[in-house]
Amino acid sequence: MALTESIMIDLGVKAPDFNLPDTVSNQVLNYSDIKGSKGTVVMFLCNHCPYVIHVNDEIVKIANEYVAKGIGFVAISSNDVENYPQDSPDKMSIVAQVLRYSFPYLYDETQEVAKSYQAACTPDIYVFDSADLLYYRGRLDESRPKSDLPLNGKDLRLALELLIRDEPPLTKQYPSAGCNIKWKTV
Repeated sequence: MALTESIMIDLGVKAPDFNLPDTVSNQVLNYSDIKGSKGTVVMFLCNHCPYVIHVNDEIVKIANEYVAKGIGFVAISSNDVENYPQDSPDKMSIVAQVLRYSFPYLYDETQEVAKSYQAACTPDIYVFDSADLLYYRGRLDESRPKSDLPLNGKDLRLALELLIRDEPPLTKQYPSAGCNIKWKTV
């Protein structure tokens, strides 16, 4: 699996809407369904990527902490399940339940949502403010599998704290890095 960095799109872009099925509840959800009063975190994840597996527990901790502070969370998997069956919706549901995701885990079968966000890797993290404008995009923190750096979510936590306090976004933001999204071949 090739290490891929996220695309650092311009801050201030409007959050693309979506209508995707939640693999746990089977409800179709859109952006406004998961939106938080202070902001919203949209994460592109998958089941099999070692970079996602490495950060899953910290993502759950951050979500549990910040939902109470007015931040909405959602995870989306856009991987090609024909070639990567471990990322299929039924397996997504199991992962979400085992890891106790407190947020919906949506399946982007057409990959159109990933394309609209310009998602490139898993994990790929976007934070939107209360007006749904991009405030932060990038990494959780500098920890990577086998790096011996502590996993603490400090980059995402700092961005969320600044957002909640209505402060300007970080001037220096670092791309996330992980497995590339597994695009369907035509």
